[in-house]
Amino acid sequence: MTTLLTRAIVSRQSGYVAKENANEVTGIVRELRINEAIRVPEVLVIGANGEKLGVMPVARALEIAREQDSDLVEVAPNVRPPVCRILDYGKFKYEQARREREARKHQRQVVTRQVRFRPKITPHDMELKARVTEKLLREGDKVKVSVMFRGREVTYPELGRNLLDQIYDKVRGIAALEKPASLEGRFMTMILAPAAFKQPKPHSDDGPPVQAAAEQ
Repeated sequence: MTTLLTRAIVSRQSGYVAKENANEVTGIVRELRINEAIRVPEVLVIGANGEKLGVMPVARALEIAREQDSDLVEVAPNVRPPVCRILDYGKFKYEQARREREARKHQRQVVTRQVRFRPKITPHDMELKARVTEKLLREGDKVKVSVMFRGREVTYPELGRNLLDQIYDKVRGIAALEKPASLEGRFMTMILAPAAFKQPKPHSDDGPPVQAAAEQ
């Protein structure tokens, strides 16, 4: 951590943070002009404690920043005059990276799970497949439900469509039909998503990796 912080700190005589250093610390390259890289005649300065110091020549703002052993950072370049803050830029980048890491901890990646069965499935097994599908949806995952055909079974696609309709009817209250039932080779397939992840348009199968679930 000390190494990353040291490499992220920008020399007070330099301009931009190098992209590779910014990537190591935050994973996101966000260029901010600092110190001598700020090329406008005057700026609105915000102090280290958030106090408004007023509009002044950029040279005077740099003097104040150096007196406080800090950096002058342009945080709002598109207003007139641009807004700059006096702060420790290395510490600022470190804290930004820490907040981003904390935010990512609370993000859950939605994956697509798979439930498969044959056209001749028994009513009891069909009920079990519906329960598995419901469980996966309640856990926040998408579910690719497929009917596997063998031999001449594929000539009766309506059998697979009817079975998929039965599954959807059992989970309709918590699921959104992301991709309607369609025949893909020897599989009749539909994709269900938790209701909160309902999409306005069907998606292709390209996406998160499919993890094998129950097969029969």
